[in-house]
Amino acid sequence: MDLQHLQACLLAAPESVPSEGDQGAGFEGLTPAAVLVPLVPRSEGYQLLLTRRTDHLRDHPGQISFPGGRVEPEDASPAHTALREAQEEIGLDPRLPRILGYLPTYRTGTGFHVCPVVALLPPPFELSLDAFEVAEAFEVPLSFLLDPANHHRERMHYRGALREYTVMPYGERRIWGATAGMIQSLWRRLQAPGGL
Repeated sequence: MDLQHLQACLLAAPESVPSEGDQGAGFEGLTPAAVLVPLVPRSEGYQLLLTRRTDHLRDHPGQISFPGGRVEPEDASPAHTALREAQEEIGLDPRLPRILGYLPTYRTGTGFHVCPVVALLPPPFELSLDAFEVAEAFEVPLSFLLDPANHHRERMHYRGALREYTVMPYGERRIWGATAGMIQSLWRRLQAPGGL
């Protein structure tokens, strides 16, 4: 993958208005949040670093997600939020990721307005997981996640309505919800005219 081409497909600055989102997600009363979308260059190709949340958390228990969380008053920018949260959740040194750009902001069905911050994370790096929040951190080949053959649609009843969502099964793991939605957002940008 050509990194310069990827960067050209990203937004140069974060959006202030949420433009994409889960089916049924509203636009009002959303809590600002940011996530780090870390691309790890490996000899076998780019990997995406993901986490699995612990099962006892109130928000999105047990789900696979990007490192990140809600914006705090002291955060200067979405990139600052994403880097701070990645340091808190997985012990990632905030000096290591190189910000490449942003994906369109994403509305979740649980009331968050998320800014995805795409960054290059060159190895070697060390992680130290917050055992309260993060059950594991792992890498998935970006080529797998960007292959539409691995994007499956499922349905479920949620808050009295039938919702459709994307699932990307990877071994025993199920990548779905907002995380899958943001990965699809990256895929759409790369497929657009002038994309990769």
